[in-house]
Amino acid sequence: MAIRVALKFMRDSLRTRIKFDGNIYNPRQYLCTASSAAAQPFPTPIPKKVPHFSKKGRLFTGATIGLLIGGFAYASTVDEATFCGWLFSATKVVNPFFAFMDPEFAHRLAVSAAARGWIPIEKRPDPSILELEVWGRRFSNPIGLSAGFDKNAEAVEGLLGLGFGFVEVGSVTPVPQEGNPKPRIFRLPKEGAIINRCGFNSEGIVAVAKRLGAQHGKRKLETSSTASPVGDEAVHGGKAGPGILGVNLGKNKTSEDAASDYVQGVHTLSQYADYLVINISSPNTPGLRQLQGRKQLKDLVKKVQGARDEMQWGEEGPPPLLVKIAPDLSKQDLEDIARIISNTTIQRPNTISNNPVSEETGGLSGRPLFDLSTNILKEMYILTKGKIPLIGCGGICSGEDAYKKIRAGATLVQLYTAFAYGGPALIPKIKAELAQCLERDGYKSIYEAVGADYR
Repeated sequence: MAIRVALKFMRDSLRTRIKFDGNIYNPRQYLCTASSAAAQPFPTPIPKKVPHFSKKGRLFTGATIGLLIGGFAYASTVDEATFCGWLFSATKVVNPFFAFMDPEFAHRLAVSAAARGWIPIEKRPDPSILELEVWGRRFSNPIGLSAGFDKNAEAVEGLLGLGFGFVEVGSVTPVPQEGNPKPRIFRLPKEGAIINRCGFNSEGIVAVAKRLGAQHGKRKLETSSTASPVGDEAVHGGKAGPGILGVNLGKNKTSEDAASDYVQGVHTLSQYADYLVINISSPNTPGLRQLQGRKQLKDLVKKVQGARDEMQWGEEGPPPLLVKIAPDLSKQDLEDIARIISNTTIQRPNTISNNPVSEETGGLSGRPLFDLSTNILKEMYILTKGKIPLIGCGGICSGEDAYKKIRAGATLVQLYTAFAYGGPALIPKIKAELAQCLERDGYKSIYEAVGADYR
């Protein structure tokens, strides 16, 4: 079929000559006015020029056309899973070029590519061993994308299409703000780390709400049109379709009433979220981490939870509320906090202390954060006695890293820095490796492995 279509296209594209009264004319060679056309229906024939091609030229042209036709024909016979694997592998060729760009420009370009669908779409099913249910939602896998990548909810559909089990957008502030002066993102490639001091740069709640509203409606429409009316099989995903969406809320830098900023975020964005996050962990917003104190946090959560619960909800109920904390809190602070684990740290581990970039102010993320954030995760799992779902992030670069986080107490895990360095090809790799880790140790599901090292 592919060969027939290609030959038909070639034949049609070469039909540029018309035969009149035994003479051959090329209509593209003539321009006639109405009067002249009436006087002379057809122009005087012009001798046909036959282009000269060498034997080598004809052979090369024929070989090229043959390869193209053969390539299209072969691709049409390849199964979808194999072709999908090719596309993800191909990103390994493109991704290194991002390292030559300014970090923030590269980030901007990556978000734009995801928003426009210029990235591969995962068509292969996830290993069944990775499936789990959290907060009443079915996750096809526990690997998520952390907030900070898609700050303004521009590329939700594209990022979910990469095969993440969930994507978290934000942090979103009530009023648009530019964030801190540039440059504000610094790479430490040898250490697999990034230092950033972006300072909650955000287009604001209104812009994000418009995007989420449009995407929400589109995803629901596509889901309803493709859903099977027969059977009781649960669909992986959240409110709007496949994939879980989290919305991360922040406060404006100049705001004196943090609670009102978060409340405004809840009122405007919670209708689109499968879960909400109060981000009080960023080191780049003055006074934000002071909210991690016992009294301040208790008052904040009470107000935000009240704002969520006063809204009208359907059978699904309100989205769960999580708190995102820093990985360098004291034991006393940890005893007062029982939600989500880890963001960037202001500490500088010995592994990067010799790098001049480590002197830059801002939050550190990536591989050097792994041990520190995993220890905090363990402490939080023990303090909560395993009763609260925890999301672990910080330094996850492989399926083995994700597995260690899960064994330390995480139900779900998130990537950011490793994804920035590794690109789309990293996602199926981590999922496959995580499944192998579970099977290697005899686990039949994620649930069995959660907190296994400390139970």
